[in-house]
Amino acid sequence: MRKFLIVGAYGQVGFKLTEYLSSLDAEICCVDRDRLDITDRDAVLSFCTECHPDIIINAAAHTAVDKAESEIDASYAINRDGPAYLAEAAQQVGAILLHISTDYVFAGDKEGLYVESDAVAPQGVYGASKLAGELAVAEHCPRHLILRTAWVFGEHGNNFVKTMLRLGAQRDTLGIVADQFGGPTYAGDIAAALLTMARQALQPDFNAWGIYHFAGEPHVSWCQFAEAIFDAAAAQGVLPRVPQLNAIGTADYPTPAKRPANSRLDCRKIQQVFGIAPSDWLAALQHIRAYA
Repeated sequence: MRKFLIVGAYGQVGFKLTEYLSSLDAEICCVDRDRLDITDRDAVLSFCTECHPDIIINAAAHTAVDKAESEIDASYAINRDGPAYLAEAAQQVGAILLHISTDYVFAGDKEGLYVESDAVAPQGVYGASKLAGELAVAEHCPRHLILRTAWVFGEHGNNFVKTMLRLGAQRDTLGIVADQFGGPTYAGDIAAALLTMARQALQPDFNAWGIYHFAGEPHVSWCQFAEAIFDAAAAQGVLPRVPQLNAIGTADYPTPAKRPANSRLDCRKIQQVFGIAPSDWLAALQHIRAYA
């Protein structure tokens, strides 16, 4: 029986990982910051030595994009140092490390879809700290799989879907950014993808280590995503009325951190290597009551 260590078990993806693994023939050790501080190197190495997992999945991150601009030390501690210590520990105990990263490692100014080999150029602290985490994982643990994703939403935790449902119940009109594009990604699909990757990576002849993109299709703007959310909410009787949506530009909604205009990730590599299709986010909205 394989042993999984899920780090960040109470986050959006970690929650689904724990849920899925509980129904499988696997031994699971789930931790969050209250049980393991991944910014403490000694604690990480000691915990992993005692736990001795076959697979470590790091779903922990400092994901507050705007706060990261002022919480620089915390961002790097969680997004760079923590993954580095987990990678050290994985290498020490002979485990495979799967690590979640982000579209924010890119500048967001490319015309087409971003592939794994495209040049990275993060535009803010969050993206820079996550890129530093990627580099640290690759440096300390050769047997690693890094999964870059985008626009994550799920039943657990805070996300755009929940925000839209809350605001939609309170307001008659909403202005939503329409000049940033990406692929909404259901947390449950990310968890399923990670487990598929882990199973294949455990095979003796596996050698396809490295970075993979996984996100949702079709690609949409935030405003189009909001429209789909409200269409689903109306169809399923979650909201008594749907607010009017006004498309606005990024310049009309200033934030401390710069958002990528283009977050569209090319997911062909993960399909070719692992047989994993992009996240079907429209299907995930068919049980929208779970997000309310």
